[in-house]
Amino acid sequence: MRLQVFCEDRLGMTRELLDILASRQIDLRGIEIDRVGIIYLNCPEIEFEQFSQLMSQIRQLDGVTDVRKIQFMPSEREHKELKALLEALPDPFFSVSLQGKIDLANDAAEVLLGKSREEIVGEHIQTFVGFNIHNWLEKEKASRRSELVVLSGLDYMMEIMPVYVTDETEEQVLASAVILLKSLSEAKMPLAMRQLSGDNGFEHLVGQSSRFKQLVSQAKKLAMLDAPLLIQGETGTGKEMLARACHQRSLRRDNPFLLVNCMSMPDNAAETELFGMAATATEPGKKGIFEQADGGIAFLYEVGEMSEHLQIKLLRFLQDGTFRRVGEEKEMKVDVRVICSTQKKLPELVATGQFREDLYYRLNVLALNVPPLRERTADIVPLADLFLSQFAQELQQPKPSISPEVAQYLSQYAWPGNIRQLRNVLFRAMTQLEGTEISVDDIQLPENESATVISEETLDGSLDEIMKRYESGILNSLYRSYPSTRKLAKRLGVSHTAVANKLREYGIGKH
Repeated sequence: MRLQVFCEDRLGMTRELLDILASRQIDLRGIEIDRVGIIYLNCPEIEFEQFSQLMSQIRQLDGVTDVRKIQFMPSEREHKELKALLEALPDPFFSVSLQGKIDLANDAAEVLLGKSREEIVGEHIQTFVGFNIHNWLEKEKASRRSELVVLSGLDYMMEIMPVYVTDETEEQVLASAVILLKSLSEAKMPLAMRQLSGDNGFEHLVGQSSRFKQLVSQAKKLAMLDAPLLIQGETGTGKEMLARACHQRSLRRDNPFLLVNCMSMPDNAAETELFGMAATATEPGKKGIFEQADGGIAFLYEVGEMSEHLQIKLLRFLQDGTFRRVGEEKEMKVDVRVICSTQKKLPELVATGQFREDLYYRLNVLALNVPPLRERTADIVPLADLFLSQFAQELQQPKPSISPEVAQYLSQYAWPGNIRQLRNVLFRAMTQLEGTEISVDDIQLPENESATVISEETLDGSLDEIMKRYESGILNSLYRSYPSTRKLAKRLGVSHTAVANKLREYGIGKH
């Protein structure tokens, strides 16, 4: 029980209250004294009759005007109110000791890290967000700071704020630090904020399949080299994102990363864009991409679409880094690393004379092959979860969950448009969603593209298990277009009973 005693501010009042408690053998758990003449006592609960006698005895003390039973001590109430306020924050929040240990984390932090409060509290903050509190205390004198971090593939602005308290001598003493993570959607992030350091660029790449891990491991090694890099893969596989990640990990990360889309411009415009334009009597000269990217990286998107004329000029540039602006005789020399991407098979273009063989070998010094999504099915659900988190931030609405049926459905689709198609399909589903969970009915996919993917993951197990997965995928895909067993049986040319048994066996159609 907690008692609030209103009394005069006189010498010995507190001692007399403690004597009463001692005489009744009531343990004192805590005491707080207010400057305006209020004393708070925290004691164990007692029987009603003993409580009535205690209240009467306290009221008889000289100078006591009233005594009441209250729910919380002042410090308890402040702590609970503060905790409730922090829990209500929509952004992840941590309270950190001067030793770097997490003392408090809110619900949003649990959701972000995918861990329970018990797993978070007591752990070192550097484990989760990479913040070194000891460097902050020593080098930055515990001043407020902000920095961009990437967690679970999403961008956050991390606000680190020192917490000072007043000691007995009225001096400010550093007691702890608080960390607030503000989510930043890609659409709202200023360009300057996207300049990450180290290998943070790779933290935006999400996946857990063996093919994905091999790709990232190889890309991190090649990113540190300075030779041309060729990234090959189907449309929508994330070739540009991989190139940007390589830039962020390279020694050129503090210099420009400039992109030229070789398939979106006519030949003369592309030449001016790459190499610049000489000054005339009426017009000033224009810098090209290679000149602007000096010290950094030029990314040539879909280099297989480049004309033969541009291929010759690019080949010469790759040999020694020199070029001429269009309409100018003076040669210029820059230090630029060239990264190219293509969805076409360049050896086939070389064989048909559409791409220069010498340029191909000059570009293909280092190479990365990005596998299509159908060959890395283990990455589909993690990518879907990442996209839903991004959309929830951008649309300012709660992130929906993915049901096991949807996870299976997404994993069995062939995704001819790869990651880009997956993202677009989920965005459409998110904008039309009314509940808190994505269902199969929310996913709109063309029927003729639905197929169970034959991949490394789907070939696990015995032949019987593989065939059952394949059969389940076909029935699950067709069931959306033929939601009755009779229609589905007619579509497949089998009996109604056979289809009903198969649907029951695989749990298809159950809600």
